[in-house]
Order: sequence, then structure tokens, then C-alpha cells
Amino acid sequence: MTEKIVQTAGRNRLGDFAPDFAHYNDDILFGENWNNQDIDIKTRCIITVVALMSSGITDSSLTHHLQNAKQYGVTKEEIAAVITHVAFYTGWPKGWAVFNQAKDIWTD
Repeated sequence: MTEKIVQTAGRNRLGDFAPDFAHYNDDILFGENWNNQDIDIKTRCIITVVALMSSGITDSSLTHHLQNAKQYGVTKEEIAAVITHVAFYTGWPKGWAVFNQAKDIWTD
């Protein structure tokens, strides 16, 4: 069993303003879903990066999930292959956008 993922960003940023959303974010999405052992954490990280890329989301949430991917063992070569592959299906500009963020993370 891997270490349990604990998320507090929802409560930290939105707890007073949107407590239900904070609860769903911290306890359900990250507390239950991210800790489900049916998919290993490395694969889950890759899937999340692909989903964000496909949606065109290149804000701090993508940065966070790229950092998670690196932390949980996704190599520079693997992330480059994933982004390249997905760019053919989601659009080349999305690939460029994600590479611009990934390059900074994997060259730290």
C-alpha cells in the first residue's frame, strides 16, 4: 500500500466560501478517489495530466499534477512520450502548452 494522499487545498482556499465544494475536493476527489488502489498512483497521475491537457487546462492545477507525476515516478522520457502522443489527438497547441510547463518541472 502506498502512502495515503491527503489534500487540504479545498478547505484552505475555499472552506469558508464554498464548504461543500471544499469537502468534495479534499475528502472525495483526493481522499477517496486518489487513494483507490485499483489504479496505481503513477498511472493515475498520467491519466490526470492527459485529462487536463485534453480539456485545455494549463493553469496551476496542471502544474500541480505534473509535479505529482514526477514525484510518483513519471520520467522525463515518459511524460514527453505521453504529451507527444496526446497532442496528435487533442491538438498540437495543447502539446506546446503542456511541454512549456513540463520542461520546467523535469529540469529542476
